[in-house]
Amino acid sequence: MTQIKADQLTEVVLNVFRLNGALTEWGDRFVLPDGLTSTRWRMLGAVALVKRPLTAPQIALMMGVTRQGAQKQLNLLVDSGLMATQGNPLHKRSPLYALTANGQSIYNTVNARWQQQANHMAAGFSTAELAAAVHVLNGLIETHEKSLSESHL
Repeated sequence: MTQIKADQLTEVVLNVFRLNGALTEWGDRFVLPDGLTSTRWRMLGAVALVKRPLTAPQIALMMGVTRQGAQKQLNLLVDSGLMATQGNPLHKRSPLYALTANGQSIYNTVNARWQQQANHMAAGFSTAELAAAVHVLNGLIETHEKSLSESHL
């Protein structure tokens, strides 16, 4: 029984890898009309979803990317006027990133299109199926984040 579950989990993980690639490619096309990439969309979304400025490490953690990867995208978003930096009273060398008015406007436009797309895609699943998927993925994230934090001790 244990090997069957391990094989099932392996299939889930492999599908997550495939899905990540497919979502990135799909996302790049989805936000191309707005002058974004899927990665920059994620950076904007991290700040928009929490409704407060965040540091690059906070954004990276929230979006599952490296701090260096997030920093590169954040710099490009600042250069394009979609994000601005603010001083961080808790850490002078780690600024806070906030959406500019233009960044918020573009995010709102993309998010409205996304909501339509999400409703269309969600129609193919039951609420129980979606809840089970969230549960399994959250469990995998927690397990791996815990393992990573323990390996840095």
